[in-house]
Amino acid sequence: MVSARKPDTVADARKVFGLDIDLEVPAFTEPDEHVPDRDDAYCFDPEVTLALLLGFAHNRRVLVHGRHGSGKSTHVEQIAARLNWGCVRVNLDGHLGRLELVGRDAVTVRDGKQVTEFHEGMLPWAVRRPVALVLDEYDAGRPDVMFVIQRLLEKEGRFTLLERNEVLRAHPAFRLFATANTAGLGNHDGLYHGVQRVNHAQLDRWNVVARLDYLPAETEIGIVRGQVPGVDERTAQAMVSLAQLTRQGLESGDLTSLMSTRTVVTWAENTRYLGDPALALRVTFTNRCGDFEREIVDEYFQRCFGHDAAPYQPRMSA
Repeated sequence: MVSARKPDTVADARKVFGLDIDLEVPAFTEPDEHVPDRDDAYCFDPEVTLALLLGFAHNRRVLVHGRHGSGKSTHVEQIAARLNWGCVRVNLDGHLGRLELVGRDAVTVRDGKQVTEFHEGMLPWAVRRPVALVLDEYDAGRPDVMFVIQRLLEKEGRFTLLERNEVLRAHPAFRLFATANTAGLGNHDGLYHGVQRVNHAQLDRWNVVARLDYLPAETEIGIVRGQVPGVDERTAQAMVSLAQLTRQGLESGDLTSLMSTRTVVTWAENTRYLGDPALALRVTFTNRCGDFEREIVDEYFQRCFGHDAAPYQPRMSA
């Protein structure tokens, strides 16, 4: 059954998202159960926000790629939250198959008799509804799964449900987005094992491609303080500075891992629980680094905090 819910208002991109552009985006007056929770502390990247708004306003298919923890999926969710637009995320991990996306026959008991019924998967469910479907980890999807969405990538694409000999016309407010750690060209730097080279014929069907890098230091500090109340500005500034050093260390070959914005927020949360930023750094990030890298991270800590990361000494009970 196709949902009757349709956009009934518009959102001004200049007023709602602070973009220097005249763009009115369809929106809903009231949220439904699929609208994400709004995070008023979230900081939007202007270019990525504009790309995603084109998707909502003009039914463009938008692919966002960038480093892990930079807020790609959350970016889509927070725009949807401000538009009161339903948003559903599906992770294209290596175990997700065609049957989970399309649907399958299942035996059920009705009136005391066993009958075979078709249970539709996420794609036909979403196509019939005013939701933004976000395909997370798009570059990790299996080839047989990727080709299922091929026709949907066209602006007025329909979904052919072979199992029921039915062609589904997408709801006018159905939108399709994807997020990925790479641009679909494979794992070049060794950080993202399991990603695939995406078929170029399919990449060509994405109308808009945006790249989300880590945010400027001032913005990232604001995110940390907004997400973790009680963290003072000086501590947040030192944490973000250390995170930026790890990103530079990865680029120069000194490290094989980096701190994402998500990791910085987790570090700040653990610091609040433990009361010691050095200990919190170890349990959040340093302990997953190689032996030689831990010394480099400790040096980063000294540079950013102005003192060494003293080893943890557990208190002995009397």
